[in-house]
Amino acid sequence: MKKDIETFDDIKMLVDTFYNNARKDAQIGPVFEKYLAGHWDEHLEKLYRFWQTIILKQMAYYGKPIPVHFKMLLDDKHFGIWLEIWNSTVTSLYEGPLADRAKLRGRTMSEAFLKKIKKSSV
Repeated sequence: MKKDIETFDDIKMLVDTFYNNARKDAQIGPVFEKYLAGHWDEHLEKLYRFWQTIILKQMAYYGKPIPVHFKMLLDDKHFGIWLEIWNSTVTSLYEGPLADRAKLRGRTMSEAFLKKIKKSSV
């Protein structure tokens, strides 16, 4: 049996593994590279705090994550791939209530991001 997501180090492992996987994807990897070239360390630090807040409910992230995605020309396909990689990464590393929360929150956030992105482009 795998362990659940319990610590900040678990969050770092999840985020690092996810981005290693996502960067290799033919569809979303180039999007990440285009917008994050030269800024990966800063982005990862922000995402560690974001997911620490979401999964562990430890307030570490304060910001507005959606607007930065408006200029990226993302669509349903991108978010579908993102979610597939997110879920498979969570499942490959962890299991338990917090792993389940990570997958649920990944789905609900990807849906919310996509909805707001579509609304902003109208």
